[in-house]
Amino acid sequence: MIQRSFENSRSVKTENLNADLIVVGGGMAGTCSAITAARAGTDVILVQDRPVLGGNASSEVRLWILGATSHMGNNNRWAREGGVIDEILVENTYRNKEGNPVIFDTILLEKVAEEPNITLLLNTMVYGIQKSTPEHVDEVTAFCSQNSTRYHLKAPLFCDASGDGIVAFQAGAPFRMGAEKPEEFDEGFAPDVEDYGELLGHSIYFYTKDAGEPVDFVPPKYALDDVEQLPRLKNYKIDDHGCRLWWVEYGGRMDTIHDSEIIKWELWKVIYGIWDYVKNSGEYPESENLTLEWVGTVPGKRESRRFEGDYMLHQNDVIEQRRHYDDVAFGGWALDLHPADGVYSEQNSCTQWHSKGVYTIPYRCYYSKGIDNLFIVGRIASTSHVAFGSSRVMATCSHGAQAAGMAAAIATKKGLKPRDIADEETIKILQKELNKIGQSIPHIPLKDKNNLVNNAAFEASDELVLEQLPADGPWISLNKSAAQLLPLKSGKKYTFNLKVKADQKSELQVELRTSSQKTNYTPDITLEKQQFDLDKGEQSIEINFSSSLDENKYAFLCLMKNEHVSVKGSNKRITGLVTVFNKSSEAVSNFGKQEPPEGIGVETFEFWTPQRRPDGHNFGFEIKPALSVFGVQNLNNGFTRPTYQPNAWVSHWNQGQAVVSLKWDELQEIQKITLMFDTDFDHAMESALMGHSESVMPFVVRNYKILDDSGDVIYQKKNNHQTINDIELDEAVKTRELKIVAERPTAHSGVSIFEVLCY
Repeated sequence: MIQRSFENSRSVKTENLNADLIVVGGGMAGTCSAITAARAGTDVILVQDRPVLGGNASSEVRLWILGATSHMGNNNRWAREGGVIDEILVENTYRNKEGNPVIFDTILLEKVAEEPNITLLLNTMVYGIQKSTPEHVDEVTAFCSQNSTRYHLKAPLFCDASGDGIVAFQAGAPFRMGAEKPEEFDEGFAPDVEDYGELLGHSIYFYTKDAGEPVDFVPPKYALDDVEQLPRLKNYKIDDHGCRLWWVEYGGRMDTIHDSEIIKWELWKVIYGIWDYVKNSGEYPESENLTLEWVGTVPGKRESRRFEGDYMLHQNDVIEQRRHYDDVAFGGWALDLHPADGVYSEQNSCTQWHSKGVYTIPYRCYYSKGIDNLFIVGRIASTSHVAFGSSRVMATCSHGAQAAGMAAAIATKKGLKPRDIADEETIKILQKELNKIGQSIPHIPLKDKNNLVNNAAFEASDELVLEQLPADGPWISLNKSAAQLLPLKSGKKYTFNLKVKADQKSELQVELRTSSQKTNYTPDITLEKQQFDLDKGEQSIEINFSSSLDENKYAFLCLMKNEHVSVKGSNKRITGLVTVFNKSSEAVSNFGKQEPPEGIGVETFEFWTPQRRPDGHNFGFEIKPALSVFGVQNLNNGFTRPTYQPNAWVSHWNQGQAVVSLKWDELQEIQKITLMFDTDFDHAMESALMGHSESVMPFVVRNYKILDDSGDVIYQKKNNHQTINDIELDEAVKTRELKIVAERPTAHSGVSIFEVLCY
C-alpha cells in the first residue's frame, strides 16, 4: 500500500532521455524519417501525441496515402515514391489490399517496433523547448497522459514533423501562414484571398455499413438541421464514405491551429446533419438499412504554418519541373487549392492544375534557415502556399522526410549541421545514400564506387527481345483513344501489326506521339498521323511509320477514338510497358484535357492515363525492328524504375526460370547483396478504403536463390513481395561469381530485376 500525507505540491515522474535525433510527430512524414535515420545507424526518439502512428493516414482520420501517382489519374508514369514509404505501401497492399485503416495502424507500429534504434513515445505531447543559443535547440519537454510522465529529451539534432510545427514555432524559426501575393514568386495561381481565402480547412469523415435490417437515426441536438442548403451536398453519393468525403471541409478562414477544436465541432455538426438528411429526408430510400459505423473524432488538418528553409518551393518549380543541384525527393500531385469556406462555399470544392510530369524538391526545403539543428518535414516544409497545394500530400511529405532522416544520419556520423549537408559535394553523399535505399531521385542515377557490381561482367540465361506481344487477351474498345506506351530507339523507323475489329465499315486514325521532355509521359508532340479504312469484322493492320525519334525515349502508338472499333489485347505484363487512355478522372480534376485560364502559369495538355488491373492490358502487336531494351546491362545503370527506358533486365515469359551471373576476374569478399525488383511503380497503392485487386504485383520476383562460384546456395528467398531485398549474409562469402536463379512470377510475366548491389 502507498499512503502519503498532505504535501504543498508534488512533481510528476520525470525521465531524461538522450538520442542522436529526436523526431517530433509520428505521422507518415515523421515515421518515415525516423525509420530511415534509424536504419542508417542513428539513435532516434520518435514522439507522437496520439495512440497510433500515421497521422491523417491512421485509423483516427482514415485518409488514403497518395502522392505523385495521383490515383493513376495524371500523366506521371511509374511515379510511386520509393524508399520506406514504398516499403510501407507495398506491405499494406500485401496484408491489407482491402484498405482497412485499423490494419494499416498495425503495419506502421510493427515497422517502428522492429527498429532497435528507435525509442517510441506514444500519447506523448511536446510542449516546451530549451535552447543554448538563439539558433540552437538543446532539449524538448513532453508529457505522456497515459503514464503521467514528463520527458526531457535531448539531442544534437531535431526533426519537426508535428504538422503545426510545435518545435520550430517555439524555437523562433521563421514561418509563414497563408497565401503569398502572386508577384513574390511569380505565381499566377496565387489565390485572390478576399474571394478564395488563404488556408485549406480541416475534414472529418464517416464510415457506414449495411446492418441487414432497417436502422433508425435520431440526430444529436447539435447536428445541422438545414444541410440541404449546403452547396456541396450535391457531391454526396449514397455509397460514399471515408475519405471520399474529403469535401466535408471547414475552417480555412479561421486560425487552423488555435481554432482547431472549434473547427472540429462545426464539422461534427455538418457530418451528423448530412447523415440525418440521408436517413430522414426521404431523398435516399436506399439508406434504410445503413448505419453509421464510425465518425472521426480527430479532424484531418491540411494547412497551418509553413516554415522557411534556405529554399522555398514555388509554382514554377512544379509546373516547369525545374531541377536543383540538391534534389532529394519528388512530387506529382496537382497544385490543389480549396476555397477557404469549405463546405459552405459556392465555389468548386477544389481547383487542381497538373504539371506534365513529376517535379523535384531540393534538400534546402527540409531544414530551418533560422535554427541550425532543426529539420522541417511534412506539411511544414519550406514551400509557398501554391506549391504546398501539391507537396502537402502524404506520400510526397514522407518522401522528403526520408531525405531529412538520411541527412540526420550523415550529420551524426560526420558531426555536421543540417545546412552543412547542402554543400555541393556533401549533397552527393546524401543523394547516393538515398538512392541506395530506393529513393529514386529523378535524373540522379545510383552510382556508388564501392559497389562491387561495377567491376563485374554480366551473363544471363536469356534477355527479352520484344518482337511481339501475343494477341491472347481481351478486345479493348476504342470508345476512348488508347495508346501503347513503348520505349523506342532514336533514328529507327518502326512497323507495327495489330488485330482490330470493327462492328461496321469504319475509319481508324493512328498517330505516333512522344513527349516534349525525355522523361515525361505527356504525348504533346505528334510525329505522324495515318488513317486506315476498316471493313466490318476482324482484320489486321500494318502501320509503317516514316518518322522516328531524335533520342531514346518513350513513344505512344495511339489509336484514336472510334466507338465502332476494338483492338486485340495481350495478357502479357512486361516491366516498362503500359497502355494509357485519353480518359477522365474527376477525382483529380482530369477531364481528358487540362485547359487552364490564361495568365495563371499552367499549361494546356491532354491526359492519357492507365486502367487499373485486372484491366489495363497491353495491345497485342508485332513490332519491327524488335525492342532490345531489356538487357542485362540494365542491372548496373543506376535507375531503379522505368524512366526514358525500362531500366530492367527482363527474361522472356516463356522461361520458367531465368539466371543472371555476375563474374569477376579476382576473388571478391561479399557480405551484403541488394536486389531491387519491380513492384509496379505505376500502381497507386492507396492505403485505405479504395482496395486493390492484387496483394502482390504481377512483375515482382517471388522465389529466387543466390549461388556462389562453387554452386553452393548462399541465400534463398520464397514468397517475396517487396521492392527491395537487402540480404545480410551471416558470414562474408569469397567468390568470383554470384548466380541469381529466379522463378518466373506468373505465366504472363518474365523475371524482372532493376538493380543489383554488392558490398
